[in-house]
Amino acid sequence: MRITSALVDPALLDLPWSTPLTEWPAEHLVALPQGISRHVVRFVRLGDYVYAVKETGERVAEREYDLLRALERIGFPTVEAVAIVADRQSDDGEPLDPVLITRHLQFSLPYRALFSHTLRLETMQRLLDALAALLVRMHLTGFFWGDCSLSNTLFRRDAGAFAAYLVDAETGALHRSLSNGQRGEDLEIAQVNIFGEALDLQAAGLLHDSIDPEVVSAEVVRRYQRLWHEVTYEQQVEREARHDIEGRIRRLNELGFDVAEIAVSTIDDGRYLVRPKVVDVGYHCRRLLRLTGLDAEENQARRLLNDLDAYRAECYPIDEQQAAHRWLTEVFEPVVRAVPAHLRRKLEPQEIFAQIIEYKWLLSERAGRDVGMAPAVQSYLADVLAHRPDEQAVLGGAIPTAG
Repeated sequence: MRITSALVDPALLDLPWSTPLTEWPAEHLVALPQGISRHVVRFVRLGDYVYAVKETGERVAEREYDLLRALERIGFPTVEAVAIVADRQSDDGEPLDPVLITRHLQFSLPYRALFSHTLRLETMQRLLDALAALLVRMHLTGFFWGDCSLSNTLFRRDAGAFAAYLVDAETGALHRSLSNGQRGEDLEIAQVNIFGEALDLQAAGLLHDSIDPEVVSAEVVRRYQRLWHEVTYEQQVEREARHDIEGRIRRLNELGFDVAEIAVSTIDDGRYLVRPKVVDVGYHCRRLLRLTGLDAEENQARRLLNDLDAYRAECYPIDEQQAAHRWLTEVFEPVVRAVPAHLRRKLEPQEIFAQIIEYKWLLSERAGRDVGMAPAVQSYLADVLAHRPDEQAVLGGAIPTAG
């Protein structure tokens, strides 16, 4: 027996590797919901973790192991590859298939198991959004799945959010980028697989009467196409159309994507071409601290960075560090200084600025145009901040007043 492992766990040696997976005794197994698989799959508990063990060919196992490890390194939402066990033999000396071991994602369920129960319409829509977002993230990464299905996708609730995870990468391939043809092929495979599994559930009487298999499979593709367009299209904006850029960023945030930076190029008639670069959540606190020295909560950091990126796109496509310095001195600090001394104990500066950005957005939406920062600041101070209790009183601690 030969074990190739990214995570050394001596307990792996105690499993009955000389026995075919179909004959493993119940004492080693954990009963968990699972989807349809072309291979034998069993779940086992070792210490505090549950692992999925899949029998497959050696070359297939090695390829999938390498792909899962590569996806893990770039932070893609997938299960964690743990080990390959090869050169297995039965007690009689007969060769046994190698196995691929992955760590089971805690508190997750296969999409197939979720669709096997009564789903509220709102829940199903959020599940489809999560699956479409997974496919978009995958294609942005350059990953061709080739086998998206209700069985090969896990769903997990995470602090109120819905997230989808890739389980099986056996048919996948990681490229520098995907062509439209490759994306279209992957979508077609996904639609056919989802339609087929939904029909299977319907035939078994496990699918709710209100769910139409054809509609569900087509809806995943429709939501993918909408999201892909929003994430990737180049937007033409006027030089002073900062409000349009902010709106684009907000739509991406609502769809579950954060914006790392905005690429801007000029066109002949003086307008800009704007294309955002999207990233996973959790990026912004570090970027804001690196660029400006401001320490903020994640949602605060997102709003401040969105404003910084819109400022950079509106004014001139300059170096990111230079733009951050100018934004700090020309936008953030003047706004903070505009707060009268007697109001500065209401909220911390980053929160005040974040709320002003939101307030300015609402005013601009009502007016149908960008109302400008100065009027928004004065209106916010008079109509909102002045009526808030001091944060010092709420927290019960002394907060120093800025000079």
